[in-house]
Amino acid sequence: MLKEKFVECVMVEQKIGVAIAGTGFGQKIHIPGFQHHHRTEVVSVYHRDPAKAKTIAETHNIPHWGDRLEDVLSNPAVDAVAVSTPPFLHYEMAKQVLEAGKHLLLEKPITLNAAEAKELYKIAAAKNLVVTPDFEFRFVPEWQMFADYLQNDFVGKKRLITINWIVVSRANPDRPWNWYALKSQGGGALGAVGSHAFDYINWLFGGVKRISGHLSCAIPERPDPLDNNKLKPVDADDTCMIMLELADGTPCQLNISSVTYHGRGHWVEVYGEKGSLVLGSSNLKDYVHGFMLKAGKAGEELQEVAIADKYKFPKSFDDGRLAPFIRVVNHFAQCIDENNPAIAPTLKEGVYSQLLMDLTHQSNDERRWLDVPDLNQFLAS
Repeated sequence: MLKEKFVECVMVEQKIGVAIAGTGFGQKIHIPGFQHHHRTEVVSVYHRDPAKAKTIAETHNIPHWGDRLEDVLSNPAVDAVAVSTPPFLHYEMAKQVLEAGKHLLLEKPITLNAAEAKELYKIAAAKNLVVTPDFEFRFVPEWQMFADYLQNDFVGKKRLITINWIVVSRANPDRPWNWYALKSQGGGALGAVGSHAFDYINWLFGGVKRISGHLSCAIPERPDPLDNNKLKPVDADDTCMIMLELADGTPCQLNISSVTYHGRGHWVEVYGEKGSLVLGSSNLKDYVHGFMLKAGKAGEELQEVAIADKYKFPKSFDDGRLAPFIRVVNHFAQCIDENNPAIAPTLKEGVYSQLLMDLTHQSNDERRWLDVPDLNQFLAS
């Protein structure tokens, strides 16, 4: 009598193969973040210098490297690409990635202007590709708790929102000149952190009806170490004062500066008819570690809020940016696995952030308030 032999087949879930393009922030955060997550595997790295590409790949045990992006994109093991190059390179690289049919994780600012971002949005939509911007604050526990309080109407009708992001990172005039000094290359405080602020304003409080911006540059020259420390001009903003009227009528004041010795840090304050919420951090060295949330009903003292376990990071790291970035990776992987490019934050949110930055620059140049167009109409135009 023959006995049939049954072989149990165990399905092994194939990881999402990711290529890294951009090896500054990419080496510090993107590579360890993707290597840490169970659904992603770093399979390739791009650098225009082949020697550096090879060294980075060997250092991080990455099996493939390339000094031409097209070679990296032609690798069948690459399902997605993370781009963290300087902003002036984002549009062309992101377009190349999307046209190659690869999913995209894109650092902010998304592009140099909203027209470029809109074109990327349309390419991604036509190809049903996932594009996730690295809007990390959506994934920080204290910010998620803050969103929970707002959604549960803790403050009631909002009367005033103030945001102060006042830090020391570029206060020293001897800090070297590089692309960050140039508005034309995406430099400046507005692109670096205003892009985050515009996203979380939209996430937490809704859209913007009108905007007025004043941008300034306190340090107009910096030494270039690649040119005998010759002083070179800086035209990118280092201080931004922005007034917004939100879609629901709430006034919002956004102040940003990267040149303030003893700056207060990053604080968001919401004052409403029922009470107030204050979220902030005085940590000037790590823009994620150190946040606390305080809440108080009208007539009561503000009290620090204990963060619910469901929001806490399962693991913390010395570099505070890594834990929320791993949550961004988790979001990115979930969207790919579920074939659902529409779970926010998406490139649509990235376009809106860029649109608000464009209007801030325009308002500064024209010295007037500007109406903010409807995002869906802007994308359809």
